[in-house]
Amino acid sequence: MTTMHAARMTRPTVSDAVGFWGMAGLLGLLMFASSAPSPLYGVYAARWHFSATTETVVFAVYAIGLLAALLVVGRLSDHLGRRRVILAALVVEAGAMVCFIAAGSTSLLLLGRALQGVATGGAIGALSAALVELSAGAGRSVVMAALVNSAAPTLGIAAGALGTSALVQYGPAPTRLVYWLLLGGLSVGAALVASMRETGTRRAGALASLVPRAGVPRPARATFVRALPCLIALWALGGFYLSLGPALAGTLAASSNLLWGGAVIFLLTGTGALAAILGRHIAERPAMLYGCIDLVAGVAITLLAIATTSAWVLLLGSLVAGSGFGLAFLGAFRTLSALAQPEERAGMIAVIYIVSYLAFSVPVVFAGAAVTHAGLHDVALVYAGAVAALAALGAATSVPRTKSASMTPRQAIDLPPCPATVPLCIHGDAVLRATAPAGPA
Repeated sequence: MTTMHAARMTRPTVSDAVGFWGMAGLLGLLMFASSAPSPLYGVYAARWHFSATTETVVFAVYAIGLLAALLVVGRLSDHLGRRRVILAALVVEAGAMVCFIAAGSTSLLLLGRALQGVATGGAIGALSAALVELSAGAGRSVVMAALVNSAAPTLGIAAGALGTSALVQYGPAPTRLVYWLLLGGLSVGAALVASMRETGTRRAGALASLVPRAGVPRPARATFVRALPCLIALWALGGFYLSLGPALAGTLAASSNLLWGGAVIFLLTGTGALAAILGRHIAERPAMLYGCIDLVAGVAITLLAIATTSAWVLLLGSLVAGSGFGLAFLGAFRTLSALAQPEERAGMIAVIYIVSYLAFSVPVVFAGAAVTHAGLHDVALVYAGAVAALAALGAATSVPRTKSASMTPRQAIDLPPCPATVPLCIHGDAVLRATAPAGPA
């Protein structure tokens, strides 16, 4: 009787098609939540009188928490099952929303961002794998699953920045409304996860999976060094936009309307997703080269915007820089991952993420500290100039020297063009299912 009862409790009540699109929506919702605080940083600073340094530290706490969770629990769902890990992460994410709702000082804000980083990093690996594993039953190809995995998070980030800006600017309870809505969305998402079938397989080795694997294979080390300027430039720019970008946009527009800040984040991340998807058939080194060139052009336009105090020119610079972000990371990720053997790839990806998220978080903390002394205008000029120089160096080192490592279509599409997406190849179960002959390619 107990066994029969347990079977009824675990039997899925939604189809794979509903589960597939539900997981895609949940992935987007988590990234929506991750960018929701960005337009609010100026509001918090005005109410609680904290400096730009505190603002960037709050941002960095999220990024570091996410990186730590990715490295430590990124493969845990391969052993405990997808649903358990996703549900646990949603509980932690809900705790972060409660912290934001109750926040009356920076302490709860910092705690909420730390919890949010851990929750997001813990969930997205399992969500990404579940998308692939549900794709066959949902009548979707593995290619479609990978595209959704790449696009949903970036679109979530873009929508989160713009949507939150609109809610804060025109809605009631500016520092709480968006988090109440997100809590509701997370509750719906948890109910959906509990109702779908378990796509993973429980197996031993959960504790061993918590040990991060990171390393650059010897044949890839020279290429990795050449790709570093590109990786650092594009992620440092992304970090600046998501932390100090709204303040810069408001300053250049001489306006307190928060939609300016949401718009620059929306353009950078949304264009980045579109560029990566449209450019996915471009070879790896040309993609990195064209991306770095676009990044230089975008940052040059941004420098012009800062020098002339033109918010409209900043929007144009964000648009061009976004296309560079998407293409450059597309090319850098492929160039490096193609040089690793299958058993080395997870370690290589971990190193790529370590570099990327450190570049995403650490430079903006120094920038925040500098803003308190030199002002946002001057710091933004120096920061953008440094990013442009790194991107130019990245373009120079991206010029093809020898024939790139051969890549299969599976490698070519399985990449994250935005912050926090986990490549599906990090999951053994997902790879086996995705590359099985029965799966459409």
